[in-house]
Amino acid sequence: MSRANAIQNAEQFRLLARSGSFNGQTAGQAPDYLQGNVVILPRAYAGQFLQFCLNNPKPCPLIGVSEPGDTGIPGLANNLDIRNDVPSYRVYRNGVLSAEQTSIETLWSNDLVTFVLGCSFTFEQALIKEGYPVRHIDENCNVPMYQTNIATIPAGIFKGPVVVTMRPYKAKDIPAIFDICARYPHAHGAPLAWGDPSLVGIANLQTPDYGDPVAVNDDEIPVYWACGVTPQAAIAASKPSLCITHAPGCMLVTDVRSTDKPSVDVSLEQLLK
Repeated sequence: MSRANAIQNAEQFRLLARSGSFNGQTAGQAPDYLQGNVVILPRAYAGQFLQFCLNNPKPCPLIGVSEPGDTGIPGLANNLDIRNDVPSYRVYRNGVLSAEQTSIETLWSNDLVTFVLGCSFTFEQALIKEGYPVRHIDENCNVPMYQTNIATIPAGIFKGPVVVTMRPYKAKDIPAIFDICARYPHAHGAPLAWGDPSLVGIANLQTPDYGDPVAVNDDEIPVYWACGVTPQAAIAASKPSLCITHAPGCMLVTDVRSTDKPSVDVSLEQLLK
C-alpha cells in the first residue's frame, strides 16, 4: 500500500495489520493519530524497564503500559490486540534477534507486560502541515536510525546507547522545526542535535544501523531526534531472556490524537506486586 493511499482511520489501520493485509512501515499512515514503539517483556523485567523509561524520557517517552497478560492497553485504543495489531514484530531471546513475524499470538502468555513509547512519526505530520517535507516519506522508505555515542541512564539490567533518527533540513529552517517538534514531548520532542554526524558518534550517514539511508543535499544539515528504537539497543546490551518489539518503522497506531498526551497511571510497586 503506497502512502498516497494512506489509511486515515486508526482502528481501520490496526484491523488491516491484524488481518495480515499490512505489514510494512507506518510513516504517513493514520496521520492524525499517535503512533507508538512497542516493548513487551516478562513481568520479571517490567519494573526495571519502567525505571529505564523514567530515566530516559527523551528516547523512551512512555505513553502506555498494560497489566500483565492483558492484550489491550488502557487509554490508547478501545479495540486493540497487541498480539496482532503491529504490522511486524521482532522477537529477541537473550538479547539476540531470533525472528521477525507479523503475529506474536503463539508466544503470548499471562506473564507479559506491554510498554508503548511515543514515536517521531507523530511530529512528522506536524512538520509536513507546516511546510517542512520529511525526506524518507518523500523517498518512500524507512527513516534512517543510528546508534550514537550518547549513553542512556541505566536501570537494572537495561543500558545502552541512545538511538537517533535523522531528517535533513536547511539551516534557516531548523529553529522553526525545533519549535514545532517541541510541542510533542510525548513523541520525542525537539531534536537532540544537528550538524556533523561524528559529534554524536555516527561514522557514515549512508549506513544507518536501522532503516534506510536518505539523500542529504549540499545545502542541508542532518538533524537528529531521540528514537524509540533505543530500547532495542538496550536489549542487545542487556540480554533479557525474552523481549518482543515492533520492527523498526512498524509502529502501533493508537486512537489518541497526535496532539494529545496520554496519561500513564502505573508505578513500580504495581508492576512488582
